[in-house]
Amino acid sequence: MSMITVVTENVPPRLRGRLAIWLLEVRAGVYIGDVSRRIREMIWEQITELAEEGNVVMAWATNTESGFDFQTYGENRRIPVEYEGLRLVSFLPQKD
Repeated sequence: MSMITVVTENVPPRLRGRLAIWLLEVRAGVYIGDVSRRIREMIWEQITELAEEGNVVMAWATNTESGFDFQTYGENRRIPVEYEGLRLVSFLPQKD
C-alpha cells in the first residue's frame, strides 16, 4: 500500500465520482488515499478513459531518491522531465 494524491482540472463529473469511490476528495479536484499498486494502476486506467479534455496528475510514495513518483494526463503547462535520474517539472511558455 502507498499513499497517492490525484489532482484534476476540467474533468467530467463521471470521473470525479469514480475517483471518490477509492479516494477522499479533500479539496475540489484533489483526492488522496492509501491504495495498492494494482488499485493505483486501475485508477489510472479510469483516468485515461474518462478525463476527456481535462488534465490530471497522480503522485505516489515510492522508494526513489525523491521519495515519490508521478505521472500526468492531458495538456498542461507543467510537463514531467527526467534530469540526472530525477523526475522534475518543467514549465512550457504561456500561450498568448
